[in-house]
Amino acid sequence: MTINDNSSRKLSVEEIATAKADLERISNVRINDLRLDDCPNLLIFPRDLHQYGDEISESQILSLRAEEISTGNIMGFVGVNDTQLDIKSRFAQKDGEDYFLHYMLQKVFSINLFDIKHTTNKEQIFDFLLYLFPHFLKKALAQGLFKKYRRFEHNDANIRGPINISRHIRENIPFRGTVAYTTREHSYDNEITQLVRHTIEYIRTTRFGSGILNNDTETKECISQITMATQSYNARERQKVINHNLRPVRHPYFSEYTPLQKICLQILRHESLKYGQEKDKIYGILFDGAWLWEEYLNTIFIKYQLGITHAENKTGKNGIQLYDGGKKCYYPDFYKQTQGDLTGDSSFVLDAKYKRLGISSTIDDQKGTNTISIDHDDLFQMITYMHVLPAKKCALVYPLECDMQPSEKLVIADPRKLKGFGGEISGFGIPIANSHEEKEKQFDYHIFCEFQSNIEKQFDEQIRKWMN
Repeated sequence: MTINDNSSRKLSVEEIATAKADLERISNVRINDLRLDDCPNLLIFPRDLHQYGDEISESQILSLRAEEISTGNIMGFVGVNDTQLDIKSRFAQKDGEDYFLHYMLQKVFSINLFDIKHTTNKEQIFDFLLYLFPHFLKKALAQGLFKKYRRFEHNDANIRGPINISRHIRENIPFRGTVAYTTREHSYDNEITQLVRHTIEYIRTTRFGSGILNNDTETKECISQITMATQSYNARERQKVINHNLRPVRHPYFSEYTPLQKICLQILRHESLKYGQEKDKIYGILFDGAWLWEEYLNTIFIKYQLGITHAENKTGKNGIQLYDGGKKCYYPDFYKQTQGDLTGDSSFVLDAKYKRLGISSTIDDQKGTNTISIDHDDLFQMITYMHVLPAKKCALVYPLECDMQPSEKLVIADPRKLKGFGGEISGFGIPIANSHEEKEKQFDYHIFCEFQSNIEKQFDEQIRKWMN
């Protein structure tokens, strides 16, 4: 089954008969209430559900009313039993290729994608897992190589632990001058690092393996560390290693190894991820479009060195306080606060919005007029941030679907003047390339990337003018 984000459609007669019961398991339920520990084959990004202002934990994967399903900002793949729902971005191509989702993943997770060719939904789930592996690997290795106590068996003359009487009698009679004993030592070569090594070796055999594992220096260094630590690696022991990792790792320091272990198991056991062999188990991979869009915009600001602050909810950095002496921080998506600027003339706020906005446009060759309809909560939030910083400017940055035309340009909404203390709210609509025409035979992922790169350059030029 296929649907786009922020849209709705009616179920067919066949879908009602075969899939409605399964969809009811994941519909009209907050993501937080799914109890993700009970859904080990379901990956959701961002993983820290409560750390972001958009509160993905309060979102629903989809809603089901009578015979109609509706979606919000969540996109990706999710399934129950034999029912799988493919939630594409609303900017997916007519032939089903979701270039925009792949493009944002490439930018946010720093992965190197080649040709995106049409595959079955099940294969796309698996591809996404491979794309995300370096992200988890680097976060885990940032905490150091995982080490734990292991039991080693020895049979030599240098006794360094308890003697194993039964093994000694079995192996050293008649006496040969050696003693069978055991030791308990810290080791980097353990079931966790072995699991990661098996995953690396498996990814090498896939079609995107080289680009995924050799994309950047940090990834290659992480792989080198794992390879050096797992000298006892044996490709024929893969199933044995998987069996030793069926219990989630829980460690107060090596916390990032828990999600790494999960994605490694999903990659090595992708048959169970695809087909959901256990009854009523939820599986798949989902992305919060609002979070992904915000992180994608941040890559543009970093690339063009615009000096814009990105508030980091997770780390508690770059937040702002509403009260003097207050402890609780609030996190605008992006802002610039100039020290000593009491008037707010050089300070501003940018709000990333992925959801559909009410937009009306009248464009001609001489002058364009664009207005944005903003809901009350978003409007009041922006005005609050403008007042506290203080800032005289605020703008929404949102994606817009457009036909693939060489003349397509960034859409800039006319500023709306605020009463009271003044200020203005405007918007930047970033076109997302799309080709609905059958004659566009040559439209592929490379052309899409080229188009979006040109749009990003236009955005840089316009945002600099707006900042000044």
